[in-house]
Amino acid sequence: MAEFSEALFSIFFIETLINGLLLGGVLALLSLGLNLIFGVVDVVWICYAEIIMLGMYTIFFLYKAGVPLPLAILGGIAVTTILGYLTHKLVISRVLDAAPINQLLATGGLLFFFQGLAMVVFGIEFRNLGVSLGSLAVSSDIYLSSTRLLSFAVSGVVVICLYFFLSRSYLGAAIRAISQDREIMTLMGVDTKRLYLLTSAIGGALAGLAAALLALQYDIHPFIGLSFGPITFVICVMGGLGNMVGGFLAAFVFAELITLGGYFADLEWGYVMAFVFFVVTMFIRPEGLFARKS
Repeated sequence: MAEFSEALFSIFFIETLINGLLLGGVLALLSLGLNLIFGVVDVVWICYAEIIMLGMYTIFFLYKAGVPLPLAILGGIAVTTILGYLTHKLVISRVLDAAPINQLLATGGLLFFFQGLAMVVFGIEFRNLGVSLGSLAVSSDIYLSSTRLLSFAVSGVVVICLYFFLSRSYLGAAIRAISQDREIMTLMGVDTKRLYLLTSAIGGALAGLAAALLALQYDIHPFIGLSFGPITFVICVMGGLGNMVGGFLAAFVFAELITLGGYFADLEWGYVMAFVFFVVTMFIRPEGLFARKS
């Protein structure tokens, strides 16, 4: 008991809580685009993490070709925006009225297609940008990752920008309206196909932004989507599918569970704790912790 109390009030415990918040910023950014797409199109993109993976590869090769990093990041965002647009145009639009299982199979097929394409074109070796932003010394005992601080800040800015876009602009109002009742919007003469394509492109752009932040922290390989895809989906479900604010908050809950589990045991137990919490949550609140009231 004394050891637990000592660990609880340790300076490293405070550092763990802060790092959990910063990890939450990364996970929140991953969930924003997927939640936006589901909220409007009502189709879960199982392949969303693979679009992020292709964005990471784009940034890597542009940077290694001599393109300045900011421009390489913009190039990655452009590629994922196009991929988001084409994914809906060529695949999702054809299964909009299909059974949910068929929609999952279609996007699951895209997942394996993108993985296979990356393996054939880029190989299976791990690649790294080789860029480090270093750490920020908060005190003599606490050091925080500058990249995760950046991710946290970017996530906050993106959420604020999306809020104003969805609440203050005409297109944003149309997107919110179609997410609530697509049939009424169609009867009112709104071009729903155009809104779906726009939403998918925005979701793709958010995937590119997430790819940029992940490329600064992790190795790039064809299977990196398997590392973040399930976590992203779990966060979206836990926050309430289609609820961007709920997903944003759920990302921080999930991240804190991972880091606290790593602090008191090890990182693997942290993931076990987080997924056990998710399963228990689904029994208590199947609609998600922060699901919108009907």
